[in-house]
Amino acid sequence: MKYRQLGNTDLKVSEVSFGTWAIGGTWGEVHDDESLRALQVAIDEGVNFFDTADVYGDGHSEELLAKATKGIEDKIHIATKFCRAGNIHDPNNYSEATVRKYCEDSLRRLDRDYIDLYQIHCPPTEILQDGSVYEVLDKLQAEGKIRYYGVSVESAEQGLLCLQNENVSALQVILNIFRQKPLEELLPAAKERGVGILARLPLASGLLTGKFTEASTFASDDHRTFNRNGDAFNVGETFAGLEFNKGVELSQQLQWIANGRDSMAQAALRWILDQAGVSCIIPGFKNVKQVNQNLAALQTPSFSKEELEQLQQFYKETVHDHIRGVY
Repeated sequence: MKYRQLGNTDLKVSEVSFGTWAIGGTWGEVHDDESLRALQVAIDEGVNFFDTADVYGDGHSEELLAKATKGIEDKIHIATKFCRAGNIHDPNNYSEATVRKYCEDSLRRLDRDYIDLYQIHCPPTEILQDGSVYEVLDKLQAEGKIRYYGVSVESAEQGLLCLQNENVSALQVILNIFRQKPLEELLPAAKERGVGILARLPLASGLLTGKFTEASTFASDDHRTFNRNGDAFNVGETFAGLEFNKGVELSQQLQWIANGRDSMAQAALRWILDQAGVSCIIPGFKNVKQVNQNLAALQTPSFSKEELEQLQQFYKETVHDHIRGVY
């Protein structure tokens, strides 16, 4: 495992870290015993950073992380998120009393004294423009309840807005071969400011594994069913904002990236790891096999300059105009 500094913080995080949305829920069938085995395998392989949120299974993924990291809390860094358990458009949802309760509840579920990275969970732009929530986070940081704070954003524009606050230590962004816009302005600006970048949805909800066909189906409680048109939250969070059949078509056109590499998924993860300014990728998982497959990206050959240029052109000419939602 290799480690990278998370922006200007003193946290060194594993290049391949993991998100825990899937083991919390809304990704189809999942079993706690298998989730815990997968977490243990990841930790044994050197993964020292996990991203979660209070709404992943109504806090269940936080509870699983508490079990998996019991006794090694000082070695495993946890990032969690808040605000989406309430009305994200209501300013009161970001008041000191409300945010403090969100924080205390996460600390209880995580069974920890502090949160390494506390993130606002995809708030509306007007909340970021107002900025008063940052004052609340500053207080929690001063009290030692959180070490650092950041924002999970939906768009590059939101990310640039967050960079105006000097105490923001990290941004979580959607970044994958289908979603390359952050590379244009946001990542260079974050790198210059010393702000870490967590790349989420690196496989575009599974599209970039190359395993789906137009006939593929998902469970009714899987967001790839109930949010594929943005009915529950930003459509960009599901299949990178692509209409499913179009996404399948585009992924088939990308099968060549697996040439000389073990799989399309590992190649897609390697592409992100090679982008300047990325602190780590946080793919999801539901079992040990998926953890091992994601970790294999560490040994996957990088792309040549010509291949990178080809992927950039593919995004601009073939993918960009089909992305829906805010990005």
